[in-house]
Amino acid sequence: MEKGQVLEIKIEDITGEGMGVGKVDGMAVFVEGVVLGDVVKAELMQVKKRYANARAKQILAPSDERCEPICKSNCGGCALRETRYQTQLKIKEKQIKDKLERIAGVESPNVLPIIGMENPFNYRNKAQFQAGEKNGKPIVGFYKKKTHDIDECNDCAIQALPAMTAANVLQSFMQRENIKPYDRKSGKGLIRNLIVRTAVNTGEVMIIIVATNKAVPKLEELIKELDDAIYNIPQQNGMNYSLESIIININRRSTSEILGEQCITVAGKSSILEKTCGLNFEISPLAFYQVNPAQVEKLYAKVIEFADLKGDETVLDLYCGVGTIGLLCAKKMVERTQEKYKTLDYKKLGTVYGIESVKGAVLNANRNAVINGIVNARFICGKAEEKLEGLLAGKIDESEQEYNEISPDIVILDPPRAGCEPELLSAVASAMPSKIIYVSCDPGTMARDIKILSESGYKLEDAQPIDMFPWTGSTEMVALITRV
Repeated sequence: MEKGQVLEIKIEDITGEGMGVGKVDGMAVFVEGVVLGDVVKAELMQVKKRYANARAKQILAPSDERCEPICKSNCGGCALRETRYQTQLKIKEKQIKDKLERIAGVESPNVLPIIGMENPFNYRNKAQFQAGEKNGKPIVGFYKKKTHDIDECNDCAIQALPAMTAANVLQSFMQRENIKPYDRKSGKGLIRNLIVRTAVNTGEVMIIIVATNKAVPKLEELIKELDDAIYNIPQQNGMNYSLESIIININRRSTSEILGEQCITVAGKSSILEKTCGLNFEISPLAFYQVNPAQVEKLYAKVIEFADLKGDETVLDLYCGVGTIGLLCAKKMVERTQEKYKTLDYKKLGTVYGIESVKGAVLNANRNAVINGIVNARFICGKAEEKLEGLLAGKIDESEQEYNEISPDIVILDPPRAGCEPELLSAVASAMPSKIIYVSCDPGTMARDIKILSESGYKLEDAQPIDMFPWTGSTEMVALITRV
């Protein structure tokens, strides 16, 4: 095979990035923009020793798994937008089994049936837009796939309605008032990004405008236009939306990092309130919160099921965010203790300790414990890999006060996509919890970490895929890992 050659290829598999996979003379060929089962004519764009990359030029025989694309955007966010939803679920379940076998080295892993969505549209509660220029006019949209060109997107099938509403208002405002978007090459311009967070169970909306300084022209006029537009969104699932928070985030850095460290509340509150699994959660601008509220309740229910709490455990919630999982565990322990002793005996009640690196999220987490009346949870600011050793030794915070050593029964890991640092996994294994519950949006890095834990006396019991990201190539997974 050589570059430029055109071949007929049948797509036999799909990667986690949504690339089609076919075989030619035993070599894997990766093809963009295809559906499982397609037969295509593809041009080889790159040929390596063990694989090749190709571009589909013509669909010779369309797959039965095809559907109408859910949108016409070129952002590349929905890699499976032309694949039937039930087929997407089968693809994702297979991908997880493959990664657990190939990367984690688990023979015949017990992967439970994937949990899908009844209505896989408009599910994202957080949208992140880029500001730029097109034909000399400011636009607000998403980056096109593998480029820094912005696709002007007036609608999106997976974003909550307030997100696209706010983006369209900001774009019109910038064009009318001739407000320049930031240009990374020249370092000039004002508006860099727009972030919209929607609390779908309360209707509260937060809008974050990322700018090089806080002097946004006619800001009060923009706020009024945004407020009116959000208020006039048609009721959805019995919920009306209301704009409760407008933040200007200052970012003067000439890097690709989206958010700066300084957040200025210019209207409304500094956080919004969301309700999940019977608890209230305050969410600040920089805090992590799961993006699919409909599926997150199923995710957390599975975590609680795997934990099988009795009420007196010590639980570590690492990468705890605003405290959602930890507080749900703490609440469940209170319920179990009350069931067992017919009263709440605090001496016999277990405790949750959470660690999170984002200061605002830790403030949210401790505040969320207070507003929900939860007394058996404490959240600490810092990197999990740096704070865990001290926490296990009984040093809870930066003060010199020492506590009894902590011996965790259950450790919950919910790291970023990159997974856990080896030092953290080593410290967790050394603490010898009976269970580790691992939550991840990247099954590949989770499988890698399961392999490391298996070398320290742990084994994978169950893996539960949950489709948190319909139409994309990503999947969320919860794994129950037990000490041998």
